Amino acid sequence: METLDNTDRAILKILANNAKVGAKAIAEQLGLTKTPVYERIKRLEAEGYIEGYVAIINQQKISESITVFSFVSLDAQKGQLMDDFLERVQQLRPVTECYVVGGEFDFLLKITVKNLDAYYDFAKNHIATLANIGAVKSAFVLNASKHSYQHPLL
Repeated sequence: METLDNTDRAILKILANNAKVGAKAIAEQLGLTKTPVYERIKRLEAEGYIEGYVAIINQQKISESITVFSFVSLDAQKGQLMDDFLERVQQLRPVTECYVVGGEFDFLLKITVKNLDAYYDFAKNHIATLANIGAVKSAFVLNASKHSYQHPLL
């Protein structure tokens, strides 16, 4: 059940573009007063539309690194085995995102490591040792040409 009106969507769009924008600035952009905008933001947080606020870090500024997308298939797709895999993946620091997917593979992992050698070690010593692994295929990011946190349906 969707409870978002046009004002809620506008607020979400503004915050998705820049989470540091305050209620006063949002209110000015929308032609509203600060208090109702602030109350809407608090409601959107309480209802789970806004899960949190983060700083988007430029990983290339921090250190040399590569991003790898690994497509993982399990030998058996039984519920508990999938849950066990998901639980173990949560503990692997280089895995920054994990998706359950349909099609040829069961999971898509986004992995950030220092270099190809580090990925090889990680894949061999962590991914390949997980129970029930059937196959792993990887794609290495050469250039990130688009990276957006904007939700296209706002």
